[in-house]
Amino acid sequence: MARFDSPVPGTHDPYRAAADRYAGTDYRKVGNSGLLLPPISLGLWWNFGDDRPFATQREILRYAFDHGISHFDLANNYGPPYGSAEENFGRMMTKDFRPYRHEMIISTKAGWDMWPGPYGQLGGRTYVLNSLDESLKRMNLDYVDIFYSHRFDPDTPLEETIGALDTAVKSGKARFVGISSYSADRTRQAKQIADSLGTPLVIHQPSYSMVNRWIEDGLTDALDELGMGAIAFTALAQGLLTDRYTTKGGGEQGPGRPSFTVDAAKNAEVVRRLDALSEIARRRGQTLAQLALVWVLRRPTVTSTLIGASSVKQVAENLKALDNLELSDEELAEIDQYAVEADVDLWRSVSES
Repeated sequence: MARFDSPVPGTHDPYRAAADRYAGTDYRKVGNSGLLLPPISLGLWWNFGDDRPFATQREILRYAFDHGISHFDLANNYGPPYGSAEENFGRMMTKDFRPYRHEMIISTKAGWDMWPGPYGQLGGRTYVLNSLDESLKRMNLDYVDIFYSHRFDPDTPLEETIGALDTAVKSGKARFVGISSYSADRTRQAKQIADSLGTPLVIHQPSYSMVNRWIEDGLTDALDELGMGAIAFTALAQGLLTDRYTTKGGGEQGPGRPSFTVDAAKNAEVVRRLDALSEIARRRGQTLAQLALVWVLRRPTVTSTLIGASSVKQVAENLKALDNLELSDEELAEIDQYAVEADVDLWRSVSES
């Protein structure tokens, strides 16, 4: 089956994956493990809940898989409403992707609020394992390839949280486990506990972008020392690192953008830096968003970066970043003049706990 560059015709058509789906992608190792991920993975955070047309979601996932994106990242509370992204993915898993399950890396997480009461969030054993069971039901899966502790829980012994991840693996419900938004010190502690249990804790999922560089202050060094890899989220800073917010782009804020992105886009100094970064991208024949993805992937520690998408067109545009992944020393030095913090990290307080 040949690739297509237009939306999937007829979402009721039987799906057969493109025969050349692996032709244009170089898969990358996660740390020292045998786990391989595509450089760009698809996150189902905002655009796969019940407020979006199911047919559009299905087009996006089909297109992504046909173009080498074999990793789909979810969490228990992705939606809206909570759980609906997993439910919608589960429908597509049953209808489209079941024959390809062994080719896919599917991840989910537990840690943020999911249901009311004392056992509905954070890192306690009861919540973590109950959440995984519910996620598997919603996604129509027997196991996930990666199960994450979505955030560090200061009120629960880390041994309990990592012990729950260990149980997930030993029960056959997860192949690998990871952590998200943990500081460097907490990452080292988690890895030590996991190693003592024989648990394959191989990956960290941090926020990371040209305007949110906290992981460079010790976390990447820790991951390298521990033999772990990273998969970055918010590489585009929730849309801030796109040409729409530059002067030429008109500073378009658009509906539904997070408040921190809108606030940053109103800052004249931030816009000046975006304009400069966009000019660097233009000289490379890329958009600012494509440059932002390339920049995050420049570090060998970062195995993959997650993208969000509301259309096939957005996936296609992001994948074009892979056409030119090389950054010269001169380009990196120039980027460093403008790639500075812009106060867009909602997860910093968690990661530094």
